[in-house]
Amino acid sequence: MVEEFILLAFVDLHRIQIIIFPFFLLTYITCIMGNLAIIVVVKLEHSLHKPMYFFIAVFSILEIMFVSVTIPKLLAILLGYNNTISFIGCFTQMYFFGSLGVTECYLLVVMVFDRYLAINKPLHYSTIMTPTVCIGLGIFPWILAFCTVSAPSITTAKLVYCGPNIIDHFFCDFASLQSLACSDPFVSSMSTNLAAIVDIILPFIIIIGFYVYIIMTVSKIKSKEGKQKAFSTCTSHLIVASLYYGTGMIIYAKPKFSHYDKYLSLMYTALTPTINPFIYTFRNREVKEIFRNSVKRAIRPTFL
Repeated sequence: MVEEFILLAFVDLHRIQIIIFPFFLLTYITCIMGNLAIIVVVKLEHSLHKPMYFFIAVFSILEIMFVSVTIPKLLAILLGYNNTISFIGCFTQMYFFGSLGVTECYLLVVMVFDRYLAINKPLHYSTIMTPTVCIGLGIFPWILAFCTVSAPSITTAKLVYCGPNIIDHFFCDFASLQSLACSDPFVSSMSTNLAAIVDIILPFIIIIGFYVYIIMTVSKIKSKEGKQKAFSTCTSHLIVASLYYGTGMIIYAKPKFSHYDKYLSLMYTALTPTINPFIYTFRNREVKEIFRNSVKRAIRPTFL
């Protein structure tokens, strides 16, 4: 029986691995610092104590956890430190990676629901989105995700692994582990595919539905400035959702694991979480103004 797995990561790139290490290290540090900055700003600025920014802060917490599940191990592999992972460690990583990924899917649904209420029901928005409701909506994706990912995780862990133990990926994923099983992975694969429909495709359809309603409402606004103001609150979310779902659906909505999946996975495991803070700050006038004032106060000379 297999007691540990070997992660190949990008061994096919040979000597380039040590060259790309600084890139991933910088990406990881930028992601952590960028998302931490958003959390701190939303926490300290009373003007940002609104449902939209609360969900952005929760999203930033999720992004930090999401990248920390895979990138530190990838950095160790790129340095040639250790490319093995224990049996329990592999399935633990798989479960948390899947759960946090699904949490992001449903948190994106919550965020577009918030924008839907703000645009379609502006008069009732403040009475609907109370602090209690916001906290409940912020917690709900986490509970749902960690529950729904349990079934495919358990069925995959119960498969017989007698060798080989080499995973052509930089983290433990459902498809890559199922392809190594000595026993029939049919039940596990079906469980994973069903979970992908519920956890990826269903939230995607819900998001599309909300945006249809939002577009219909905005199209009825007569003034050009009103339309631009309404759309400006949604563009950041739309960009983030498109980047995340674009690569996620390509990988998990198809039946078989591919050698090139690990390269596509870099988009939503490393690059997207890194650029998300910049998307939310540079496209948000209120947040940009706060950052600009903070920088001015920091560099302003103090005269005694």
